[in-house]
Amino acid sequence: MAKTYGILARLRRNNRILTTALGGSLVYACALAAAIPVMPDLPVGSTAETVEAAVAPAALRPTLAAATQTAVAATPRTVVRNLVNRPSYQSYVREKNCLATAVYFEARGESAVGQKAVAEVVVARTRVPGRPQTICGVVYEGSHRRTGCQFSFTCDGVADRVRDRDAWRQAMRIAANVMRTGGKVNPVAGGATFYHADYVSPSWASRMIKVAEIGTHIFYRPLPGRHL
Repeated sequence: MAKTYGILARLRRNNRILTTALGGSLVYACALAAAIPVMPDLPVGSTAETVEAAVAPAALRPTLAAATQTAVAATPRTVVRNLVNRPSYQSYVREKNCLATAVYFEARGESAVGQKAVAEVVVARTRVPGRPQTICGVVYEGSHRRTGCQFSFTCDGVADRVRDRDAWRQAMRIAANVMRTGGKVNPVAGGATFYHADYVSPSWASRMIKVAEIGTHIFYRPLPGRHL
């Protein structure tokens, strides 16, 4: 009798194990069936893209699109922005080049102070009534004539070639600084709008007020109320 009860107990235990195993298999089968899409009827000749689009569960499509957008957004991009007010920037570069050219050819043998004084004269002239209102206009005023040019290097018939790169770089620095301040910060030329080398005596100098002598240049401004 005891032996019979032992056999029955083992059978009941094995039955519970079998039931649990069958239940787990059924749950797994249901989950697998839910995950695997049902292949729809597709026309003959369908491409791989068509099959993929048809098979992908509708619930997953928004997720894939969102993932694609996220990946694109995360991809680093190089953004090239246009220069703000490009014409003004190009005009600035042109004006600075004209001023540096005047400093280089008129005063590259002078000290930095003497070169700054020449640059101040050019910038000051842009504010004189009747004179060109741009730096390039002031520098090259009258240069198309054999006489009448305001700066001798513009009409001496010699090609304006920069040969001293260090002197040119300094002229560019001085030009940029004077343009930035308008020649009004720590001025050295005393508001002069004219100058000449100390080895010449132009007739107009007697009608001017001498304001500075720096290196080999003497600087002047007109008498009050006069603009030459």
